[in-house]
Amino acid sequence: MTIFSTSVRVVTGLAVAVLLSIQLVQPERTNPQSDPRLAFEAIANPPHQVASSLRKACGDCHSNETRWPWYSRISPVSWLVVKDVREGRAHFNLSTWSQRETGQESPETQELCAEVKAGKMPPRAYASLHPSSKLSPSELAALCAFSFAEPVVTGQ
Repeated sequence: MTIFSTSVRVVTGLAVAVLLSIQLVQPERTNPQSDPRLAFEAIANPPHQVASSLRKACGDCHSNETRWPWYSRISPVSWLVVKDVREGRAHFNLSTWSQRETGQESPETQELCAEVKAGKMPPRAYASLHPSSKLSPSELAALCAFSFAEPVVTGQ
């Protein structure tokens, strides 16, 4: 054996050991219970297509009904997924639409339209793994029509 092949084996062994070790550090993946009367659908009363589109495109990160994929259990990816969900829920949460934390602005339905239209949501990395999360032109049109037809929905 050469020094190079021995070094490669040592480095590979260490990398495998590190990857296996970090699996012991798993973040908490939660789906907190919430009152359906405080959800976006109950407060804003959107048409079925809008509610369904938002659930499909936004629900995994912006609700308490996250479907945790298999890769959310593999560190270090799990750390990033949980962080994204926490940040998404903190920005706005479809499950607790009218229940805002102190100092937290209420989202407006127009903001949802603007974010999707601008291509900011869903994030590219998420959309590439979940192609069905991307809204079709008709779904986006329905969301925007609803968001500008309805009075601004604010939290209490």
